[in-house]
Amino acid sequence: MKKAQSLFFTIAAAFVVLIFGKFVIVAQQPMNAPDMTIDQATKTQVVENFLKDMNSSYVFPEVAKKMETDIRSRMKNKEYDGLVSAREFAQKLTDDLQAVSRDKHLRVRFSKNAIPVRPDREEPTAEELAEKTNYMRRINFGFEKIERLPGNIGYVDLRGFMNPKSGAETVAAAMNFLANTDALIFDLRQNGGGDPEMVALISSYLFGDKPVHLNSLYWRKGDRTEDFYTKPNLANKKFADKDVYVLTSNRTFSGAEEFSYNLKNLKRATIVGETTGGGANPGGMFRLTEHFGAFIPTGRAVSPITKTNWEGTGVEPDVKAPKEQALKIAYLMALNKSAERTKDEDFKNALKRAIEQTQKELDDLKAKK
Repeated sequence: MKKAQSLFFTIAAAFVVLIFGKFVIVAQQPMNAPDMTIDQATKTQVVENFLKDMNSSYVFPEVAKKMETDIRSRMKNKEYDGLVSAREFAQKLTDDLQAVSRDKHLRVRFSKNAIPVRPDREEPTAEELAEKTNYMRRINFGFEKIERLPGNIGYVDLRGFMNPKSGAETVAAAMNFLANTDALIFDLRQNGGGDPEMVALISSYLFGDKPVHLNSLYWRKGDRTEDFYTKPNLANKKFADKDVYVLTSNRTFSGAEEFSYNLKNLKRATIVGETTGGGANPGGMFRLTEHFGAFIPTGRAVSPITKTNWEGTGVEPDVKAPKEQALKIAYLMALNKSAERTKDEDFKNALKRAIEQTQKELDDLKAKK
């Protein structure tokens, strides 16, 4: 099989290096990554294979035809003839495709290492599963930092939404640690996305005992829709009555945007920071040649509330702020709410000290702008 279907894993500044059946694990590609010189025949092969896969799989067939017309026109006008760098050619194709589609998930990527040919099967081998699990374990299933801030405010620095079956214990450990805090801050400013099932699992800790419809994914293949609900039975510590804040930046993308979009529309969280990247179309990685691949969106998100998604627009925060200031602002909001609610004078005084200190730090950040 030429492709591996992923869901919301980011490919914003990376190339897929590990392909595991349904899941695509993405690794950061440095700016000085190895390049390769390519000839015209290679470029033609990449384009033709891409157009074939795009027309058969891209979620919006009519947009695929428009992109094909544009790319063929550029080929005819010899726009790509002068490009000999594989990386530059892949970037040029990506830019041209996105100029028509406005789809930030749609990308062509070059890999110095040969991309393996996938056999025609859906499920990964045991070896592949083990390798995927080891990769996710090394990055702690996306949980970079869990902290109880002064004033009893919980903080989660979450860098990705990994496989929920493998990461469920880590999620439970993180949420159990924060169970006694008075409010939660999810920092998604460096989160590029992930698995919608993990989005649903973490969201399950934020609602009550009845399932909540979070999001749906429409897939072109099979003309089917997949619904995602919270799973209350999997969350033994729930935060249904506590304030939740989500920090965003322009790098917040894909599945991280879904988490933010869902909670905002369900009025379950306050979004603080910058407008997110604007990628709502999940899909899969297609092997074009030995050294070129493309991420082609094969589905689209559909909110049960808005009946649309954040593609091309991003998620607008409730409180707009530069990403560098977002944590201080959300933290101040949480501290002030706690100070208003508590009747414990000693705790109120401690909160006031934390508020004064945090306000000073925020003012210093603003002064540096």
